[in-house]
Amino acid sequence: MLPKTCCLSFFLLFAVLTYGQTKTSAVQKPAAVIKGVNIGEPVIVKDDTLFKFYRGQGLFDTKERARVVSSRIADIISRIDFNPDSIVLKNDSANSSITYNSQLLLAITDEDAKFSELDRPQLAASYVTILKKNLGSVFESNSVKDVIINILEALAVVIILLLLIWLVNRAFRWLKLKMIKAWESRIAKLGKKGAPVRYANRILPVLTSSLRVLRLFVIVLLVYLALPIAFLIFPWTKAIANQLLGYVINPVKNILLGILHYIPNLLTIAVIYLATRYIVKLVKFIATEIENGAIIIKNFYPEWAKPTYNIIRVLLYAFMFVMIFPYLPGSDSKIFQGVTVFLGVLFSLGSSSAISNMVAGLVLTYMRPFKIGDRVKVGEITGDIIEKNLLVTRIRTIKNEDITVPNSTILGGAVVNYTTSSKNLGLILHTSITIGYDAPWSIIHGLMIDAALATEGIMAEPKPFILQTDLNDFNVTYQVNAYTSQSHKMALIYSNLHQQIQDKFNEAGVEIMSPHYTALRVGNTIQIPDDYKPKDYVKPGFKVQKEQ
Repeated sequence: MLPKTCCLSFFLLFAVLTYGQTKTSAVQKPAAVIKGVNIGEPVIVKDDTLFKFYRGQGLFDTKERARVVSSRIADIISRIDFNPDSIVLKNDSANSSITYNSQLLLAITDEDAKFSELDRPQLAASYVTILKKNLGSVFESNSVKDVIINILEALAVVIILLLLIWLVNRAFRWLKLKMIKAWESRIAKLGKKGAPVRYANRILPVLTSSLRVLRLFVIVLLVYLALPIAFLIFPWTKAIANQLLGYVINPVKNILLGILHYIPNLLTIAVIYLATRYIVKLVKFIATEIENGAIIIKNFYPEWAKPTYNIIRVLLYAFMFVMIFPYLPGSDSKIFQGVTVFLGVLFSLGSSSAISNMVAGLVLTYMRPFKIGDRVKVGEITGDIIEKNLLVTRIRTIKNEDITVPNSTILGGAVVNYTTSSKNLGLILHTSITIGYDAPWSIIHGLMIDAALATEGIMAEPKPFILQTDLNDFNVTYQVNAYTSQSHKMALIYSNLHQQIQDKFNEAGVEIMSPHYTALRVGNTIQIPDDYKPKDYVKPGFKVQKEQ
């Protein structure tokens, strides 16, 4: 009887122990009935496995679901205000949700309960128990230690930042001294060579100020980069660190991604630009050959080559810009289009006179009224052409005065070109004198022609000729016309011609009545310089005749 009683008691004790052990295991870590080869994916926090998932959920597979839940749990325990009692279980008809301060940690469905001996609410309750117990111990054991470590790491960041700022200040101070020393040495060398250094000294403060601004920028950059590092140390300020880093990383990332995505358009722009550039080079080569006379085109003058090349180049680059415009970043935006329209309106309103001068410049180019180096007369301005472009023409007078004349003014008036025919036909210079009626015209003609031939710059062939232009009240106007090929020496030739006329007439004893005047001539001396009078010349006296 006793052995049977002992055996029955031992069996009951073993059954109770086995049942208790089974219940305990179910509470701490649910004992799953593994089907097939599914061994589950663990939810791990601080190297400790809390429980396992045996099925995925929603868009997550089993492994991804375990990883996401582990990340959520690790995030809440890193907070300085973490409280395990804030973990709450909520059951409804479809699933059981475990949240922390309204933040979802995980959700348990009926499919999860199939891998356990517990139903869904019991399984969820066991998970809550595990979370409160394990996370509370992890937080209590590590929170103080982690905070101390984080504070020490933050102090290390501050110390390193201060050290870097000190090094930056020292480096910029050394750089400033070197720059000042080099500047003073350079100024001293320039002073010895006689160069003005007073104005050069004003540049040094600008350079030192620029260096100071650069130093402040580097310090601010170091501080800005140190702040995210310090905030990343503390778990509860990681969001601020990510935000600060985002202010720098996001624009850089967007720029790099924009450049990467823009590469196809950039290649298209490069092809269009290169094609246009080589076409422009070809046109320039042809224009140069025409200008040098290597290529001759009928009715196309060599001086047209360069202006035509400039016009074609502008048209080609304008066409290139039209082709490139759709590929420019932001070309389809309303702001970009509005700005271009606004600039176009400003250009059209503010450049009406400039456009008229440009059109006049084009017309003058192909009219060929003058070229560089020609002696011309534009209005009251006489001088040599030293520059002509689409907007203005510059004339240098014989007094070395540079005068800028708008092309529209030249196109609207008369232009006298003294050089065009001077090399082939000869430019006719003319001047007039008045001689009394008592002097034979043949003698006057001979004297004026001799004076012209004696003038340097006057051509012997064709021979000078005389025109009697006026028969005045008291004298006759004689005009001498002489040929010259030196149009640029007009003023000097005229001066020499006048001198020769004076000399020839004085030598011949003929008075020049210019300007004409009236005088009592009976018995008066001849009005020529004494050097030209004969040595035996006697000044006649007055003859008075008494009337009967």
